[in-house]
Amino acid sequence: MFGRLMPAEGKFFDLFIQHAELCVKGGKELVSLMTNFDDLEHRVHAIETIEKQADKVTHTTLEMLHKTFITPLDRDDIHKLITRMDDILDLMEDVGQTIWLYDIKQITPEAKRLAELCQTCCEKVLASVSLLSNMNNAREILNICAEIDRLESDADHVMRAAMSKLFREEPDVRNLIKLKAIYEILETVTDCCEDVANIVEGIIVENA
Repeated sequence: MFGRLMPAEGKFFDLFIQHAELCVKGGKELVSLMTNFDDLEHRVHAIETIEKQADKVTHTTLEMLHKTFITPLDRDDIHKLITRMDDILDLMEDVGQTIWLYDIKQITPEAKRLAELCQTCCEKVLASVSLLSNMNNAREILNICAEIDRLESDADHVMRAAMSKLFREEPDVRNLIKLKAIYEILETVTDCCEDVANIVEGIIVENA
């Protein structure tokens, strides 16, 4: 039973992969945004475009879920997985929009590091869902999920250090509030990736 191949009704696994690929793309745009503020409006728009593409994948998945009689995974698991993945890009879009709306002129190394952790987490999410259609990959998937958990812990440490430094060293209260908001959204992206990993782990336990 451990090595059985799950049925592929509805092409849900292809949609998971499509969405995760967009998360990775969004993560790369996020790091680019944090690295270079040139043409900020264009970079923010690029993330928004990716988020809209992911919304379409989510909608297609949920529509297919309602129309498919026999699904390869528990219906609730499919719903939770795709919607939580969609939250990842929603939050990335929030980062870009917050930077734009708050008129942030300069980003910190800590924010860039958090963005890099977001990108790496998204890459791991893609790696895990790419293997999900075959329970022969169960052990490898669980190892990837453990890596996502570790990355989320790293993001927690970076954010705590960033907050401590911010409250000690930032003299401008308005800038402090702006950067605090950015740190919190970025860290929440990694929380969402960890939530996805937990859902995937649950799927493995139920189906392996």
